[in-house]
Amino acid sequence: MLDLPIMGVNAPKEHQRVIAQLTAELYFMFKKGIIPYEPLPEVMVDESQTSATPDVSLYDNKEGLNKVIIEVSGKAGFRKDFSKISEVCGDYDIPEGFVYNYITGEWRKYKNGVGEIIERPSFCDSIGYDLNDFLSK
Repeated sequence: MLDLPIMGVNAPKEHQRVIAQLTAELYFMFKKGIIPYEPLPEVMVDESQTSATPDVSLYDNKEGLNKVIIEVSGKAGFRKDFSKISEVCGDYDIPEGFVYNYITGEWRKYKNGVGEIIERPSFCDSIGYDLNDFLSK
């Protein structure tokens, strides 16, 4: 038996299911021309160097910029992930960042230059849709 190093990623099925649902729904809208940004799962914010890798990014191919980043989290990492999202949005000038807690169904939204948005925290201004509507209930 080979003695391989253990490589772990915190990616339970429900976590991956949410990423798949968001990406699939948003990609369908992108291909139909309904939204202008391409949804990409698990890509680096800055491809020129090691950088943050949000669960889902909405990318503007014309401008070459990330417009929205989304992190899917469980209960334990929810607060910490929101802190990371706000930092990444500031560092890379990304207009909006979201964190979704797949256990509680709670959303948090960060708007660059404004801070946390409490009212309608799953509504994405960049595309004009509520991200929560893309998740199966």
